[in-house]
Amino acid sequence: MSDQPNNSEPESRGLSSEQVLDILTKGTIDAAHGMMRWSSNYAFLVSVEQDDTTLMAIYKPQQGERPLWDFPDGMLCKREMASYLTSEVLGWSIVPPTVLREGPHGLGSVQFFIHHDPEMNYFEFDDSKVPQVMRICAFDYLINNADRKGGHCLVDSEGHVWGIDHGITFHSSPKLRTVIWEFAGQAIPDALLEDIDRLCAVTADINNAFRQALSELVTEREILAFQHRINHLLKTRKYPEPGPGGPNYPWPPV
Repeated sequence: MSDQPNNSEPESRGLSSEQVLDILTKGTIDAAHGMMRWSSNYAFLVSVEQDDTTLMAIYKPQQGERPLWDFPDGMLCKREMASYLTSEVLGWSIVPPTVLREGPHGLGSVQFFIHHDPEMNYFEFDDSKVPQVMRICAFDYLINNADRKGGHCLVDSEGHVWGIDHGITFHSSPKLRTVIWEFAGQAIPDALLEDIDRLCAVTADINNAFRQALSELVTEREILAFQHRINHLLKTRKYPEPGPGGPNYPWPPV
């Protein structure tokens, strides 16, 4: 498994990732904190309470998703979940703990809220963040992320870089739009390729729990395209370059 910071936000708050997932899954959701101002879809800052523990989370209900011409309706929250599961299989801890559950406005994704400095985003990173950004760059190609803005990269109190907003991912056609192109054409580190090779194996195994969960979240055609992207990285061993068809950058960039 590739090297990564040992202390991520859930652990720094005295909870393991497993405990966070349990609270997000079984806890009581309070939607009294309001909507996130800049979200293109309905996204609520909520507290999730279980016993004596309260966590802040982002709740994105399925019925609040804005229709898109190129993605099927009511699937964005499921793609958030698929992205989280992929991050976990890789062992990269890019996507904060996420669950899919019923909430005050119906089924939706509920994701652990990362406390961060809103002024610190991808465009403000120094060289110390390069190894983590290289993981995110490879991850975005694998999940076919159509919207990696600079503001979708958050740094927690331990210096760990998290990626958020993965609703428009896993399309079967090339959709990669990202601000992270500085590694284009460069060799992918061997440690990351080892993780991607492990992802390849579990995705190919129809009896594997990850593959079965993925089948409940995205279409079989999208899984086949996902496998193609995995195999492409393993074959070329290089970061992708911007495609000729574009657009290759999201707007706005932050």
